[in-house]
Amino acid sequence: MDTKPVYYRDYLQLDKILNAQTLQSELHGAKAHDETLFIIIHQAYELWFKQILTEIESITDIFSKDTVPEQQIAVAVGRLHRINRIFELLVQQFGILETMTSLDFMDFRDFLHPASGFQSAQFRVLETTLGLLDSNRVNPTYVNNLDPSDAQKLTNAASKPSLFELVERWLEKMPFQETENYTFWKDYKKVIQATFEKDRNDLRHNSYIPEPERNQSIERINKMEEGFNALFDPNLYAQITDRRMSQRATLATIFISLYREYPLLQLPFQFLNSLIEMDENFTLWRYRHSIMTSRMIGARIGTGGSSGSDYLAKTSLKQRVFVDIKNVSGMLIPRSAIPPLPNEIAKELSFVFEL
Repeated sequence: MDTKPVYYRDYLQLDKILNAQTLQSELHGAKAHDETLFIIIHQAYELWFKQILTEIESITDIFSKDTVPEQQIAVAVGRLHRINRIFELLVQQFGILETMTSLDFMDFRDFLHPASGFQSAQFRVLETTLGLLDSNRVNPTYVNNLDPSDAQKLTNAASKPSLFELVERWLEKMPFQETENYTFWKDYKKVIQATFEKDRNDLRHNSYIPEPERNQSIERINKMEEGFNALFDPNLYAQITDRRMSQRATLATIFISLYREYPLLQLPFQFLNSLIEMDENFTLWRYRHSIMTSRMIGARIGTGGSSGSDYLAKTSLKQRVFVDIKNVSGMLIPRSAIPPLPNEIAKELSFVFEL
């Protein structure tokens, strides 16, 4: 097949990219040297956001099918690994931006109003595609900062199932947890109840702890046990307001986490672990952003009208998507106490090569 020769500059459209840095300070007759760095850093962020969205959209496409073949989970894991390495790079970019001092920033900051990171449509679409709810946003009115074209992009993203919803649906279909003759959760519940009872007895017989403190600790254990009991009762589970993921999806996550050493559950476990890592990296990026902003402008209001670094710090604590999967770690039990699976289930979760 004959192909037209491709020239490096033309392939990368470098004429467009390298001439896309228009300094507002220069337009106002007061060219600021560091504005070029500021623009390039943020353009690089937007390019990486585009790549992350490309990866996320491919993963949502995989999980939007009725069934997800094992090899496709491997593809999703590989793409989540890529996203996590990109996020690590994005965090490191703040170190480059911080070579600009506060006074350097002030040379051109006033020319930027009211432009703001609030207006990054790609970032907002990314949050929505992952599954961030407006009810979990620190500032749910952010959409007011977008122009009609960008607001429509966000509306389109919100009209599709999010990655959170698709993963939840996939988990709800997880087999192996019960058969006609076996229900894993009965054995798991017995272990959990025995664990809590042991903790209470240990406290009751610990004479070194003052009685009021001992009683408070026992009461905390009782509360924790109530939370665990809700796992096995759909009505009680529905009353827990701080859990977004469904009961069945939560139970499947526990099952995968406990029996992850079985070959058939290794990739699902890696996938869930990569989602947790992505959520953590997103949080680290937000927090690092707030630290950088505090260093640059202190307690000043952001150019878009937000409370600046204070707003960004709050988003790092509140605006997480896959926290329910992370919190399953508090529902696990020691390996030595994990109930053995029936042979027929263990065999289905394994594979053996016969020579």
